[in-house]
Amino acid sequence: MGESDGSDGSDGLEIVSAAEYERRYGARRDPSPLSIQEIGDLFHQFLAAVARPKPKDHDPARNLTERLRTHLGTAPADRPVVKAAYPPYDLPNVHLALENWFAGEGRSYELIGMRGAQNRGDLTLGDILEAADRHDRFTIGAVDYAHLPISADAELPCVSCGFYLGSEGEDRFAVLLRGPADEYGRDKVEIEVLARDKEFADRLLAQLDVLVREHNIFRGQVLSFEGSEFGHGLGPFRFHRRPALTREDIVLPEGLLERVERQVVGVARRREQLRAAGQHLRRGLLLYGPPGTGKTHTIRYLLSHLPQFTVVVLSGTGIDAIGPACALARMLQPALVVLEDCDLIAEARDHGSGEQPLLFQILNEMDGLGDDADVAFLLTTNRADLLEPALVQRPGRVDLAVEIPLPDAPGRARLLTLYGTALDLDEEIAAEVVTRTEGTTASFTKELVRRSVLIAAERESAVTEPADLRAALDELLADQDRLTRRLLGARGAGDDDPE
Repeated sequence: MGESDGSDGSDGLEIVSAAEYERRYGARRDPSPLSIQEIGDLFHQFLAAVARPKPKDHDPARNLTERLRTHLGTAPADRPVVKAAYPPYDLPNVHLALENWFAGEGRSYELIGMRGAQNRGDLTLGDILEAADRHDRFTIGAVDYAHLPISADAELPCVSCGFYLGSEGEDRFAVLLRGPADEYGRDKVEIEVLARDKEFADRLLAQLDVLVREHNIFRGQVLSFEGSEFGHGLGPFRFHRRPALTREDIVLPEGLLERVERQVVGVARRREQLRAAGQHLRRGLLLYGPPGTGKTHTIRYLLSHLPQFTVVVLSGTGIDAIGPACALARMLQPALVVLEDCDLIAEARDHGSGEQPLLFQILNEMDGLGDDADVAFLLTTNRADLLEPALVQRPGRVDLAVEIPLPDAPGRARLLTLYGTALDLDEEIAAEVVTRTEGTTASFTKELVRRSVLIAAERESAVTEPADLRAALDELLADQDRLTRRLLGARGAGDDDPE
């Protein structure tokens, strides 16, 4: 006896033949008479069928349990379920890992979706199978996809809820992949394997974990933590295009850029020689100096010359994600972890006990990576005096501290040439500007050129004259623009000392 849809007047009950019963539920392995326990179980199932008949619109062809039973060759409840979980931002990695695993020789799959999954966030695969079998709550439907960024310029449609009905040789199994879903209260990627035995499922998940690391979409990318787990981009990340800067784009005192390059790029190029000599690869570089002198610009130059490095940028509220950032860097090394404006968090407390400045947590995370980790930490600050006490208490985290000073006269001349290539300045006006801009920064020079072009445009001219440049300089050096100069990092004559 089984259930019917009630359309034949049978009140949801159906009489089936022994052959049909065996097709649906499998033949009894033991031909001996039923035990009292077995009779009790069958009677309980009979009562359940009477109490909860199938709805009138029930479609056996869309029954999830029946589809799984047909694929597996046995009742789904007879198979063990093994589960793994990943962070919410790893959905593209898990999706790609499954695709790559099934691409192996002798493997294939059919992908089906699931409908009627309200409040499915807290349900396990076992719960789903039971609800589908007893209550017809879940049925076969369309596969759910999420279009997620995998770089600054590309997106990937990823399965966010779907069953992979897989085959490997004679083995039949099912894999349920579910991504994060706020509306269902699920904040992780879950993957559950329904297989003939636990050993098979364990092997599959172990191989998937290797593929997640090997084909990780974050490898070689430039990422920033946005400080929000589900903001723009992929989870807490935003992808950025890698800068493309040359030496000509960097204006620093003679020999300074070479020191910085050797610490970061040089170690990367000589990693094998250093390892052979027993030297550590983990390194820390601190760039300090007034605002607007080019600390961030120098870091962008370094990123341009390390295309194979994964880069994680932390700044502002995102800097308290130092733990996940270091874990990502460790997994995807060689890597760079960029911590911008560290002085802003020198006195900040973490979100734990509140007893330890966040800066100390950052320094501890740096030390926890180990000497053999090919990870470089690049820190910037406008106030090295705020960082120094913590750095002294945690020696060895920063191997090189480099001051990025205000540009001298030759540096200001190079900056004017770099930013004002379209101005066609003669030597006289260039020398005048260099003399009058003592104590200013690269940011000041960049704004000076922009404002000169704007003044020329306001008089309907496509050519910027020396008079336009002088007018712009007069404005920026006037008393009314004192705050503007300060915001551009300038410390010109007549300005108060910020200290």
